[in-house]
Amino acid sequence: MQNPTAIFLMGPTASGKSQIALDITRNFPSEIISVDSAQVYRYMDIGTAKPRQEILAHAPHHLINLIDPDQSYSAAQFRQDALSIMQDISSRNKIPLLVGGTMLYFRALQQGLSALPAADQDLRLTLENMAEKHGWPAMHQKLSELDPIIAARIKPTDSQRIQRALEVCYLTQQPMSEILKNFQPADFPYRKISIALIPSERSQLHLRIAERFRGMLNAGLIEEVQSIRQNFPTLGVESPSMRCVGYRQACLYLDNKIDSDELHDMGIAATRQLAKRQLTWLRSIRVTDKIYELDCLSSDLSAQVNNLIRTAIEIRAD
Repeated sequence: MQNPTAIFLMGPTASGKSQIALDITRNFPSEIISVDSAQVYRYMDIGTAKPRQEILAHAPHHLINLIDPDQSYSAAQFRQDALSIMQDISSRNKIPLLVGGTMLYFRALQQGLSALPAADQDLRLTLENMAEKHGWPAMHQKLSELDPIIAARIKPTDSQRIQRALEVCYLTQQPMSEILKNFQPADFPYRKISIALIPSERSQLHLRIAERFRGMLNAGLIEEVQSIRQNFPTLGVESPSMRCVGYRQACLYLDNKIDSDELHDMGIAATRQLAKRQLTWLRSIRVTDKIYELDCLSSDLSAQVNNLIRTAIEIRAD
């Protein structure tokens, strides 16, 4: 038997993935699986652009609202959860529709993950204490000594990735780059229809991003973050959930480290940087992976997507 079909709907933030996904569910027997590392958190609704309750009633989304903001969720856990849900959806003769912009999750789902050790909380606390004393640039320099290949890929201010790379080095007594070099991709038992929503004009995407972030502020993003921090007092600006775009800037504002104008400008700038990274990732994989690229600014985008999926399914049925 042929492997079942799965649809990947990818693209940068503010490219309109959520609306297109809803259109797909109206035209094809499909169920949405969120591929978003921020939407896994409960209570983080405004800043993650989580679908409203009336939308969820019509089109339930899998893999949202899984954990509290003071908990953690990994790409490995996502792969395990997503494959289980995909199997269930396929068994009911529906199509898993994976939608989001967390590109690491897409990669983990398709290829699996290398045999890196699980997080060690005691070691992480030690590394955080060292960073607090010496600074993350100094920790990056230490990583350069232990694993220059990985260090070259990480900015000296990227605390999360520096911490993880050092953690792996100390736990395994070998560079992370050496472990990754021996990685063998896992089997992915689905036939993909991969669609990427790419803006023909980057400036137009930037306008969408600015409008979207202003809308989040007007909808109560600051109040949302304030409530979350009151209910989860151990959260800090470096907590994984609060490192999400928008939430980090809101934390800095609430801590009186930036003013409202800086909050606005920094939030938009951070979202633009996120979109840039997402587009870079999409460009890098289209060399080896078949991806249908569509202009997210097109007025008839929904019709294009539906026609593409219908044609792909018909071809595979022959």
